[in-house]
Amino acid sequence: MISSQLLKIRSRLTEQVHIAPLSLFRVLFGLMMFASVIRFWQKGWIDELYVKPEFFFKYYGFEWVQVPGETGVYLLFALVAVSAFFLMLGLFYKFSAIAFFLSFTYTELLDKTNYLNHYYFVSIIALLMIFLPAGNYFSLDVRLGLTKKITHVQRWLIGVIQLQLGFVYFFAGLAKLNYDWLINAQPLRIWLQPHTDLPVIGFLMDKVWIAYFFSWFGAIYDLTIPFFLLNKRTRPYAYIAVIGFHVLTAILFPIGMFPYVMIISTLIFFSEEFHLKVITGIKYALNFFKKKEQEEQRVVKRYKPAFKKILLFFFVSHFIIQVIFPLRFLMYPGNLFWTEQGFRFSWRVMLMEKAGKAFFYVHDPVTNQSGEVMMNNYLTPNQEKMMATQPDMILQYAQFLKKKYEQTGLQNPKITVESYVTLNGKGSQLFINKYVDLTKIHDSFTNKWWILPLNEN
Repeated sequence: MISSQLLKIRSRLTEQVHIAPLSLFRVLFGLMMFASVIRFWQKGWIDELYVKPEFFFKYYGFEWVQVPGETGVYLLFALVAVSAFFLMLGLFYKFSAIAFFLSFTYTELLDKTNYLNHYYFVSIIALLMIFLPAGNYFSLDVRLGLTKKITHVQRWLIGVIQLQLGFVYFFAGLAKLNYDWLINAQPLRIWLQPHTDLPVIGFLMDKVWIAYFFSWFGAIYDLTIPFFLLNKRTRPYAYIAVIGFHVLTAILFPIGMFPYVMIISTLIFFSEEFHLKVITGIKYALNFFKKKEQEEQRVVKRYKPAFKKILLFFFVSHFIIQVIFPLRFLMYPGNLFWTEQGFRFSWRVMLMEKAGKAFFYVHDPVTNQSGEVMMNNYLTPNQEKMMATQPDMILQYAQFLKKKYEQTGLQNPKITVESYVTLNGKGSQLFINKYVDLTKIHDSFTNKWWILPLNEN
């Protein structure tokens, strides 16, 4: 019985289907990324986030990633924009995909302060696109004869993107199954109240039951929407829910391009016929369509990967990591949202309202004198705000201060922090052991014992 089911699944996954969903995804993904970079540039965020700061918070293991100066930063973002544009066109596809992945990911590794879930999502999709034949149909590479045209691929190659999207939704839903979200309707009870001035629905925003409704609906939506999108009968209704959910999220919360990225990306769940119709419409609009193209569509040209076993090994390994990484928080004690150990790269989207204030003190062991560090000497207001509630950033900043004071002649300075944090409306509490010399601690994947436990009451 089990073997027959496995054979059925294997047959389904290896079935030859049209490549149109993959190619249209490439076009839309490239377009969204190009538009995002232009928006980022126009709003002055390159200068604000990557030129003005004196200090940048590094990811553990990526301390070697350095900001390449003002000119270098702008050239880096120009490369992101150009490679995204070429990706959209399907021009020099492999090189464009590699260039986009490397340049975009490098920008995101420059400063941990700017971490967002959808930046991580973009990097992952960009990596997957390198190994998918999305440039072999409806592309300038095919048009110019730079690559062979492919019309059909095995279904699992399209399923790679679908599965990644499914993981994002499912783990986002799984993360919502916590006491604060379901039982206390936090942090939505805090976040919704300021939106009473919205037209039509504003009068509902301060109702407690609305916060509970959104909390429970959000969890159910994230956990189930991938399955409804996979089902042909429920797909149209599920996609209407996708649009409604993300548009409402975009209206209520300032989370940038993420809602629109998800709305566009989930189109890949639709049939090959749907994508072919969209591509045909684009061709007509661009005067790209010719009779010869109609005739060629009838000729089936299948994709035969040169290193299929290696390709399969890469994708299987990738998704094993995608399962394990969001669950790594189970290795650590304490409240995840308080300690944030295992929080990033886990699809925990907008799950907490956390704020705090950190006061750093430098102690001279020779004279036994102490003084408070002026935070605005080295950090931007946004960096100071983000660092105050994230232990690894607090530790990293203490190490930076040690080097700064050693440069002034102070030998072996002791750096401590007095940090107060509030989580989901609870009272402000001492966050870090204020007696610990942070210069003696080195960051690692081990438990950060110097974080004080959260008093849930």
